[in-house]
Amino acid sequence: MFECFRDGAGEVLKRSDYLNDFGQFYESDITFLAKIERGQTFKEQGSPSWDAFAAGDWAAALRLIEAERDSVAAYFQDAASRGLVFRRLRIVELPLTPYLQWEMNSFRLRSELGEEIRVLDAREIADLERDGPLPEIVVLGNSVMYTVIYDEELKGAGARRFTDPEQIATTVTEFESLYRKGEEFSEFFEREIASLGPPTAADTPASTQQHEERAPWIRS
Repeated sequence: MFECFRDGAGEVLKRSDYLNDFGQFYESDITFLAKIERGQTFKEQGSPSWDAFAAGDWAAALRLIEAERDSVAAYFQDAASRGLVFRRLRIVELPLTPYLQWEMNSFRLRSELGEEIRVLDAREIADLERDGPLPEIVVLGNSVMYTVIYDEELKGAGARRFTDPEQIATTVTEFESLYRKGEEFSEFFEREIASLGPPTAADTPASTQQHEERAPWIRS
């Protein structure tokens, strides 16, 4: 599964080129956007909420997520008017990392406003990861797909780009197969996240303090 992403295949794009390329395809006539996320912790460039979380201010992190409600709602309203469907499959390991606890609260807002999110326990894909973890994949319709590249600090550094129609069609089929196995986000959140207290400051990563504009659906 997802064999085309193995062994460093694909055209390598630097971060700025990836953002530009993504933006061009996103603004085209695509009707489907899908993402698989596998990593359990990242550094989010350009997210005030993540910076608050990384600084140990959990209350501010949650407040800043909620402060984005209007802009996120407008984003998904625009997408809906274009007939664009968003699907995200989040692979999780239990117990959750502090980062995932923060991210799930961010996803809660997006789920409420239109993103179709499901969560899949990493143990369910153990047979697919014998040679390494699943890649982080972004698919934009039938036009293009990427596997995201991260640097040593777990910040987004670019992507590898694929445009072969057969590879994209196969990846979409494989994505849908895993997506059907996932749990609806709201059910997962209520069971695993809603009752958790704040992560302790010792568990949170140091903030990068780099505020850069982020394109929709791209982890920086």
